[in-house]
Amino acid sequence: MAKVKYYYDQESLSYRKIEVKNRRKVRNVLAFIAAAALFGFGFMLFLLSTPLLSTPTEISQARELENYKLNYEQLQRKMTQVEQVLDHLQERDNQIYRVVFETNPISEDMRKAGFGGANRYKNLEGFANSDLIINTTKRLDILSKQMVVQSKSFDEVQRLALDKEKLLAAIPSIQPIANDDLTRMASGFGWRTDPFTKARRRHKGMDFTSPRGTPIYATSDGVVKRADNRSLGYGKHIRIDHGFGYTTLYAHLSDYNVKRRQRVKRGDIIGYVGNTGRSQAPHLHYEIHKDGKAVNPINFYSGDLNPDEFEAMLEAASRENQSLD
Repeated sequence: MAKVKYYYDQESLSYRKIEVKNRRKVRNVLAFIAAAALFGFGFMLFLLSTPLLSTPTEISQARELENYKLNYEQLQRKMTQVEQVLDHLQERDNQIYRVVFETNPISEDMRKAGFGGANRYKNLEGFANSDLIINTTKRLDILSKQMVVQSKSFDEVQRLALDKEKLLAAIPSIQPIANDDLTRMASGFGWRTDPFTKARRRHKGMDFTSPRGTPIYATSDGVVKRADNRSLGYGKHIRIDHGFGYTTLYAHLSDYNVKRRQRVKRGDIIGYVGNTGRSQAPHLHYEIHKDGKAVNPINFYSGDLNPDEFEAMLEAASRENQSLD
């Protein structure tokens, strides 16, 4: 029940009842409703903005955001571990593998280079965790590039290793006949006396004395290019192309054990000692050519001779005696 209000009328010296007009009543009610609505709207905004009151959807989304942040932190730690492993591989690549195979190391600028040009991560800006997302994405991009560079480097090292293996197999490295006691070396490389004209001439190989029919061995891997007697002075002879510019020649043979275009391995028997062609006695005339130029075979017996034996053969080969062809 509404309160009845009175006022004191000085003219009649009495209290009179205050009569409120209907228009004013309506205005007062509307003002109250407006104030209540405004207060309610403000209070609702306050509740929506405070973390004390969240809807189930907001709680679920907040939990997902926390999980994402945790996953990003774990990803950062794993990327740090990957970076450390990759740094170790890069160091071994430059300091060991490329040194062994005599090739230039990959520069740090090439390995660590970032990505220039326009902002690649502009679409990741403007979010609550943009810094974390951009930093993680950038590290992943750099890691991916470094892994591509390292993968290509290992491909190159593998190719160099295969080439090195082929090169080592191609370089002549054993004596062409069994010569354990080093007594069969009759004449060395260089200026020697011709057994027929008695004049000094350049001897392009080494002569090994041995009985007719003694096996002759390929001194490295290669392909037989010639096995015939159609070269002046050499008689029956064999030429082997070893690749990388190396060829070997075996002259004055009695017979062949290979034929043209046949592939041979180091140590394979390719023929037998004889006395054919321009020869004074049964022996093997052995030559090594590098890029078409005759070189001293004594420098290519690393697979047969220890240092003392090499010194002994070097001394014997340096004597300017008479050759056998």
